[in-house]
Amino acid sequence: MKILKWGFIGCGDVVERKSGPAFGMVEGSCVVAVMSRSAEKARSYAERHGIARWYADAQQLIDDAEVNAVYVATPPSSHATFAIMAMKAGKPVYVEKPLAASYDDCARVNYVSEQTGVPCFVAYYRRYLPYFLRVKDLIDNKVIGNAVNVQVRFAMPPRELDYAHPERLPWRLQADIAGGGYFYDLAPHQIDLLQHYFGIITEAHGICANRAHLYSAEDSVSAIFRFESGLPGSGSWCFVGHESAQADRILVIGERGSLSFSVFNYSPIVVHTSEGIQRIEVDTPAVVQLPLIRRVCEHLQGISVCNCLSVTATPTNWVLDRVLGKY
Repeated sequence: MKILKWGFIGCGDVVERKSGPAFGMVEGSCVVAVMSRSAEKARSYAERHGIARWYADAQQLIDDAEVNAVYVATPPSSHATFAIMAMKAGKPVYVEKPLAASYDDCARVNYVSEQTGVPCFVAYYRRYLPYFLRVKDLIDNKVIGNAVNVQVRFAMPPRELDYAHPERLPWRLQADIAGGGYFYDLAPHQIDLLQHYFGIITEAHGICANRAHLYSAEDSVSAIFRFESGLPGSGSWCFVGHESAQADRILVIGERGSLSFSVFNYSPIVVHTSEGIQRIEVDTPAVVQLPLIRRVCEHLQGISVCNCLSVTATPTNWVLDRVLGKY
């Protein structure tokens, strides 16, 4: 079995909680180096997790002879750059979502992956979580018949950091870094899942607004879209609503019933047919990226195949950019 020796570019909150531990939980996989622009942050992460080396320069980590696979966990604006650097060095790369801050940058990543023959995987980990696999099973087995409409609804109140001075706003609200506002950060998971279930979205339009004026990025988005099969869908996202309007739901309307599920809070899946209402609870792993990271490692070890590649992640950026009027 090929031993995967990962180098992390970025070691923030996502790496601490959702992904980092998983790389050491897979047979034949370990972490040998980490990098952060903050040398102190990189050193701290390495010491706390027993990692041998740390860097404050991404090129030095990629050039590390012991590192043979790279995990990019930086804000989206640098995803393409670091992914391309790793692939040109012959090292497979696993990139946080979204793949990049624009559709055009995704195309660059795909081109380099094709030219070098080095795979680039993307952290759309919900595809492999038991909760969403159960949703897919219900859809594929036509428990509600053929889908005739899909609706996304997401709303949340402002977060405390949203009121910060523009110079101290979180990077997720800085469009030049994140690609947009919270829509570009959260909607990718929803859009990716829907395309995983129903095929590629080939038409998308959106209306964006900034209603609360807390920051310059959009804070309210409405969209309509159509899948390649002709299935229509719509979505509404509000990031500055009253707490009474909080919502996290995708509703799939079928010929023989309906199916609803959450994307972020894993509330019970609800199936409503003529036979009644069924609520299905599915446990979620403590380290949520573990199922996908295991599949990525097994793909690189030649044990199985992982389809969460950059080319399958790119259509999501196309939809995001279309909705925001960027493309």
